Amino acid sequence: MHKDEVDLFLKRANNFLEAAKERFEKQDWDLTCFFSEQAIQLYLKASLLELVGEFPRSHSIRKLFANLSQISEKKIEYDRKSLRFLEDSYFNARYLDYKYEKEDASDALTIVDKLKKIIDRVRKDFRNRKEKK
Repeated sequence: MHKDEVDLFLKRANNFLEAAKERFEKQDWDLTCFFSEQAIQLYLKASLLELVGEFPRSHSIRKLFANLSQISEKKIEYDRKSLRFLEDSYFNARYLDYKYEKEDASDALTIVDKLKKIIDRVRKDFRNRKEKK
């Protein structure tokens, strides 16, 4: 296993999430959205690395989430529009003359919270299956 890399990615993911929350408190909606996307992207990569030993070299959280879905025995329910919103946040907040509003930033944090719960459930189920073998 790649424990050191997994730990590093998880630490960075948590740092990005904390930064997103701090930026929200400072009413910086653009960076709240951007940091939220970075947090979930790294959380997905860490989880895939932990569970299957690799992850696709992609910034697409939809692609990363699809990979996670493939290793889950249970159907994963998620909103593709939410994933797309976060993906767009990565690009829009960095490169475009686009301004996010408070509701967008709040949505980004809510989406990340929901996705983390889904990912954690997949990680737990996967580890339980592995232990039973």
